[in-house]
Amino acid sequence: MKEIVVLSGKGGTGKTSVVGSFAVVAKNKVLADCDVDAADLYLLLSPTLKEEKEFWSGHVAVINEEECTQCGLCQEVCRFDAIKDFKVDPISCEGCGFCYHVCPSEAITMKECLSGHWFISETRYGALIHARLGIAGENSGKLVALVRQDAKLVAEKEGLEYIITDGPPGIGCPVISSLSGANLALLVTEPTLSGIHDLERVLGVCYHFGIPALVCINKYDLNEENTRQIEDYCWGQGIKVAAKIPLDNVVTEALVKGLPVVEYSQNRVSQEIERLWQSILVALNT
Repeated sequence: MKEIVVLSGKGGTGKTSVVGSFAVVAKNKVLADCDVDAADLYLLLSPTLKEEKEFWSGHVAVINEEECTQCGLCQEVCRFDAIKDFKVDPISCEGCGFCYHVCPSEAITMKECLSGHWFISETRYGALIHARLGIAGENSGKLVALVRQDAKLVAEKEGLEYIITDGPPGIGCPVISSLSGANLALLVTEPTLSGIHDLERVLGVCYHFGIPALVCINKYDLNEENTRQIEDYCWGQGIKVAAKIPLDNVVTEALVKGLPVVEYSQNRVSQEIERLWQSILVALNT
């Protein structure tokens, strides 16, 4: 199987809309939403939940009131101010365990946290593996790895050719977890100054892990001078600009209807996204 990860150096460039359209045009695939901090692909694909699993990760301190002597040492050493009146605020607690180690009466224990859930769902376009990190949940990179692992298991079980992953924005741990071991990265950017800067950053991550990349410029006609700068930069880096998607209100109309744009209407945007998928197939097979 081949895994394609759709990334962007910043949020809001349109990568989820692109992945939603790939769900329509691509065959023999499983979809994965690895943007676990702000998962929204399911809103577009309206999945039917088949299986739900708990994600346990990280630790939080718990004080046993019966054994606590209220010496106050734990409150003194906690640099996160998570202990007040001999009770632990689980939101503020970073799980470092310092209070656990210094407590003279051994009244503090470290308990694992329920940090989120991940799901196996079915859509009218195929299987979708997605997740939701809990409030103040951490270790999203680990949850991303679980989502990718389940996507691969589904693809192997059903004999599917492609895994299409909606990755998180930025260049942090979740991006690294989404990208490592993939066959191809599609970098969605936009012709703004921040878009150019963040494209350079995420492309650097692809170089580091040796992942080949293609670039898609979304809303390219918003600022054609910046689009030319992006094209010149990509040319200098030896990276192909596989698509230039025009700015069109039909994308917003499709989102309001809860449909991928290629399913909602045949227009310039739909045609460019379909050509983009064909470029991805060529890149995967060369």
